[in-house]
Parts: sequence; C-alpha cells; structure tokens
Amino acid sequence: MFYWFLKFVALGPVLKLVYRPRAEGVHNVPRTGAAILASNHLSAADWVFMPLIVRRRVTFLAKAEYFTGTGLKGTLQRAFFTGAGQVPIDRSSASAAEDAILTGLRLLRAGRLLGIYPEGTRSPDGRLYRGKTGVARMTLETGVPVLPVAMTYRPRRLPVLGWNLPAVGIRIGEPLDFSRYEGLAGDRFVERSVTDEIMYEIMTLSGQEYVDVYGARVKTSMDATGASASEVVSRLQPPADEAADRAPESLAG
Repeated sequence: MFYWFLKFVALGPVLKLVYRPRAEGVHNVPRTGAAILASNHLSAADWVFMPLIVRRRVTFLAKAEYFTGTGLKGTLQRAFFTGAGQVPIDRSSASAAEDAILTGLRLLRAGRLLGIYPEGTRSPDGRLYRGKTGVARMTLETGVPVLPVAMTYRPRRLPVLGWNLPAVGIRIGEPLDFSRYEGLAGDRFVERSVTDEIMYEIMTLSGQEYVDVYGARVKTSMDATGASASEVVSRLQPPADEAADRAPESLAG
C-alpha cells in the first residue's frame, strides 16, 4: 500500500507537477506477466521517475546499505525503501552476484516487473558503459521479455521562478525476445551477446555515447588517481574475461 501511496498521493503528483516527465513507449510494458525493464543509469532519481509513468508496480534490486542504517534515520530509510518496493542485495559478499540474480529470478517467476541497471552503477560522466550479463541470464532462464529503457535529463530553467530543474524524459523500447537462445543460459558467449544487444537498444533510445568498459572500474580508478572519466577510459582496455559480468546490477552505485 505504501508504494501506491507514494506514487499517487505523497510524491508522484508533486514530482509530475514540478518536473513534468515526458514518457514514450509506455504501451510497450505488458499489462500482466513478468518482464525486465533494463535502463541506463544517470541519476539516483532514475528509480523514482521511471515507475511514475508505468501503471504497474516496478521492483528494483537495491543495495543493502539502504536497509541496514541505525537510529531514527536508518529506521525511516529502511521503511521507505521497503515500502517503495525495493529488494535489498548485499554487494559485498563473495556470493553477491549470484544472490542478486537468484533474487531477480524469484521476482520474475512471481510475475513481477523487475527494474535493472545493467551497467551496475551510475554513469560517471553521462556516457553509457558496458553492461553486466546478469540481465541476460535472467531473461534466458525465465523467457521473459526485456524492455530497454532510456532516461534523459536536459537543462531546463523555469521562466518565472528562475529555478534550474532538469527536463526528465523516459523512453521505453519494444520488448526484446531472446527465445532463440532457449536453453543456453550459462553460456558466457551467449549471455555477452544478449547483454550487448540490450545495451545497443538502450544506446539507440538514449543517444548516449557507448564505452566498452565497466563503469565501476572507471569509478574505482577515478577515486584512486583523481583522473577524469575520459582520462581513465583512455587507459583502460575492455575486460578480457567475463568474471566481472556477474557483479550485481543494482539500484545505485
């Protein structure tokens, strides 16, 4: 109930009035049954705006830190994310990737709409980064369609108040069907191919430049060296193996 209260009473009307998000392709979301909404990840607000324009409830995999805080702030934060339909995943354990995938599979088999950010973290510079293959495994094991989603934010200045607020856009592409790969879940070459196809569709919808490097690797190097994302990318090569692909797709990073 809290999810619908936030969407239709507490937050939704205010956000729609202030930001006026523009949506395209909402009709592509199935009215019933499971599906994956695979989106680019530009802002911590992505998970707020996308569900606003989808009639059905969307569940995201969220980092466990949102649910483990202490004191009043931790209690309120935990209640908010739980009520908003987020499911915690622990990204620090050795089995984090597998646990996240199993959680996603459970939600999909229950007929839910699952929101995923294949990049695994927010973009460090607005470009679209290499996707992780967890999304491919989920669609291959369940047979559910994947809907590519593009979030866009353009500068916008309110003429009367003079505030600078982003113009929010959400574009949902046509469902991607990977039934031709039925029975091939676990094949890393197939999973990479499926993931790349999904990322290509997101790139086409969003208009972003694509970078064939993991965003998390770029962020780690930026923190360690103080270099810009572009400088880091120019030094990094695409990963030679798929081990990092298994890192969990999440709400934010």
